[in-house]
Amino acid sequence: MSDPNLPSDITAMNFEDALAELEAIVRRLEGGQVKLDDAIQSYERGAQLKRHCEKKLNEAQQRVDRIVIGPDGAVSTEPAKLD
Repeated sequence: MSDPNLPSDITAMNFEDALAELEAIVRRLEGGQVKLDDAIQSYERGAQLKRHCEKKLNEAQQRVDRIVIGPDGAVSTEPAKLD
């Protein structure tokens, strides 16, 4: 499921690549040596990458199950409570 509000190059990224690019943008912006227009563009892309990373994390959380043993000894799974 891709987000129509995100550029296709971002939606094609895996979590690790998107996070690495986001971290690089943050380092550049924190360095303070970026021109204003470039800083604004970088901030906007960073916001998109953040949204993509959050979506990937939410998808992963929904896929994680926890193994439980019932009172009768039966083994089953239930959604993990990661909050």
